Amino acid sequence: MIQTVVKRDGRVVGYNEEKIKAAIRKAMLQTEAGEDESLIQRIADRISTRGRNQMSVEDIQDQVELELMKSPRKEVARCYIRYRQKRSVARKAKTRDMFLEIINAKRNDITRENANMNADSPAGMMMKFASETTKPFVDDYLLTDEAREAVEGNYLHIHDKDYYPTKSLTCVQHPLNKILERGFVAGHGESRPAKRIETASVIACISMETAQNEMHGGQAIPAFDFYLAPYVRLSFIEEVKNVEQLTGEDLSNLYHVELDDFISKPLDGLKGRDRDLQHAINRTVSRVHQAMEAFIHNMNTIHSRGGNQVVFSSINYGTDTSAEGRCIIRELLKSTYEGVGNGSTAIFPIQIWKKKRGVSYLPGDRNHDLYELACKVTARRFFPNFVNLDATFNQNEKWRADDPKRYEWEIATMGCRTRVFENRYGEKTSVGRGNLSFSTINIVRLAIECMGIADEGERIDAFFKKLDHMLDVTARQLCDRYDFQKTALAKQFPLLMSMLWNGAEALKPTDTIESVINQGTLGIGFIGLAECLIALTGHHHGESEESQKLGLRIVSHMRDRANEFSERYQHNFSILATPAEGLSGKFTKRDRKDFGEIPGVTDKLYYTNSNHVPVYYHCSPKHKAEVEGPYHDLTRGGHIFYVEIDGDATHNPLAISNVVDLMDKYNIGYCSVNHNRNRCMDCGYEDATDGLDTCPKCGSHNIDRLQRITGYLVGTTDRWNSGKLAELKDRVVHK
Repeated sequence: MIQTVVKRDGRVVGYNEEKIKAAIRKAMLQTEAGEDESLIQRIADRISTRGRNQMSVEDIQDQVELELMKSPRKEVARCYIRYRQKRSVARKAKTRDMFLEIINAKRNDITRENANMNADSPAGMMMKFASETTKPFVDDYLLTDEAREAVEGNYLHIHDKDYYPTKSLTCVQHPLNKILERGFVAGHGESRPAKRIETASVIACISMETAQNEMHGGQAIPAFDFYLAPYVRLSFIEEVKNVEQLTGEDLSNLYHVELDDFISKPLDGLKGRDRDLQHAINRTVSRVHQAMEAFIHNMNTIHSRGGNQVVFSSINYGTDTSAEGRCIIRELLKSTYEGVGNGSTAIFPIQIWKKKRGVSYLPGDRNHDLYELACKVTARRFFPNFVNLDATFNQNEKWRADDPKRYEWEIATMGCRTRVFENRYGEKTSVGRGNLSFSTINIVRLAIECMGIADEGERIDAFFKKLDHMLDVTARQLCDRYDFQKTALAKQFPLLMSMLWNGAEALKPTDTIESVINQGTLGIGFIGLAECLIALTGHHHGESEESQKLGLRIVSHMRDRANEFSERYQHNFSILATPAEGLSGKFTKRDRKDFGEIPGVTDKLYYTNSNHVPVYYHCSPKHKAEVEGPYHDLTRGGHIFYVEIDGDATHNPLAISNVVDLMDKYNIGYCSVNHNRNRCMDCGYEDATDGLDTCPKCGSHNIDRLQRITGYLVGTTDRWNSGKLAELKDRVVHK
């Protein structure tokens, strides 16, 4: 007697004869004689009692065909066979249609899921073929029933699900000093330790490129200035030695001479040792500038993956006050300001300035001049963004101004917004750590399902019950993925699990990575707080103090539950203000289909990113900061505050520093500034002319707007999906 059934996807489920009876009934309805319930029951009984304890779906359907052929109703057998064939074709057709859309380079939300990838190229197509066929495998074999049902029900999104079977991790903050000092093996070659700034710059690129192929998320360097500073001095010594060779003099006393700064100056009027010293400084500055140019150029041209996808890279800097560190910062900013190629804005790396009182933020601080330069560069090139080391939740009690390795206790972030700092299983640091995986809850759908409850108090209570259930499901799903990831062997990640992840040096190639990855984080994300609040209260948090109170209550509750999960499951759980790209439209599309167009909720093609005030809402930067600022302390898995400013910001760095002042005043962790920037897609010319349709340099009409999609820039909006394009159209200036 049949007890269990093996489905086509490999899952084993309980036997249900009603499904057999329903299929036979459908076939009978296609004939003139119609239904015969007694025959249906007899066939179902025979198959059930004569079958093996466990049978496959195909074997059961074969038995149905045989029984129908032996019955007086052979015409039903023919209809049943045709029905099976149609179902088989339908299952294949879905995959066929998807593949054809990729093959024909159709512009849709599948091929535009990731704006940093060109899915129209051959390698990009292969990436999409692999991605779209891997996701069903994950659903069928790696997810629990409750997680699969949450995904299918549009309550949960598992990020980078296509990478799930690889056991890869999301991101890491590179301890670049280890690689520069020791060298490393990449592919079939090996890199020696760096001895000059040019080599250090190249190794920094190769490090991130290599790790990108071992991970599914972003790569970051937490202290770019500190790590590269020693190679400024080594290059300077090299230049002094070159002068020695020309003059025949012993200048060894200049090798380690104390310098206040590395500033290029004319040699006119200088003599003797003063001239020799300045010449060496000038040559060193020139080499550092070229090395920074090369670094930026390489990070925008080296394809780490198929689809012309460059490394999703970020660098943090700004707090090294040494002459060498200041030289790195200054020349990096100058190179960024100049642009790449024909003067285009560099898309990567995402640059992040570390704002710190006593170091750079206040007039009189050692690096305040460089902070002013950073604001000038941002006004033209969008980067750097700013991370606030003075925020209460971004401080480490171990930080000391006179500590040469104080960068180990400084928060560093990823460009999109991923934040890793607190750590239950090691040092509180960003260095050598990253996110393991994260999943996002559709809190809007939970709120929509409660809209029919008339009493507001009962409605909100019902929402929290639903939210608690989904938080439990998500935490278990993340733990399941962790348990799968931890079985990976160190040799599967040759660079990551030998030099980058904290504690990885102790691993042997055949060891599992379990002993080190628990220092990473598991992120629970959310999307659409604004729409969630509209569904529950009729207003979003930007327009109502009561809604703001509820919004903070919701995210505080999520934070508290994450802390509870950390204790229960012994992992670093955190709440993430999800940087939704493809997800912002994906959730909405399904919810609109199920619930229709609800004003303020599902009447657009996207949900508002995380806890942001809606992009269409007119308000001042100050009001936006007042509303969004309190959420940063609650979302320690990552967050971002951004402001849209009007017109050409190139000559208005004060507008940028005003936004940073808001960070300081409202305890904001991380921020960026958006402004208008036109880009000619033919020659690379850029300006901020409003409504530019003809390039003044080459006459092309192929003009696009350079814009930030979530936390990073995209060279063309042609790669944006429909949801993000709709959001871009709705964005208003904050003034």
